[in-house]
Amino acid sequence: WQLAESGGGSVEAGGSLRLSCAVSGVTLAYYSVGWFRQAPGKEREGVSCISGSAGTTYYIDSVKGRFTISKDNTKNTLYLQMDNLKPDDTGVYYCVPVSCYDRGMWSGSDLWGEGTQVTVSS
Repeated sequence: WQLAESGGGSVEAGGSLRLSCAVSGVTLAYYSVGWFRQAPGKEREGVSCISGSAGTTYYIDSVKGRFTISKDNTKNTLYLQMDNLKPDDTGVYYCVPVSCYDRGMWSGSDLWGEGTQVTVSS
């Protein structure tokens, strides 16, 4: 696996960003993947995930209704559309292979990349 995140930036509260994660080395259609984020001084937390078949998605409560996870298997790319951003969404966002369930997500992967920085100002 190789994963490369992009699309982060600085926006004002209420704004939108679309994160992308280009995956290489595996066929994305066969794997569950997800987004984690880490804010300064806080533990890393799972934000959202999508199963290989895209039949299962999960969102942490704080982003439900604002974030949408998707993937394009033809491009082997994972996305996270983030709307109505809030200052609490600030952090470095990472994409990684996960176990994805409708009630949660878990990653034991060591394939953590550099992530992409999202900064939301009030």
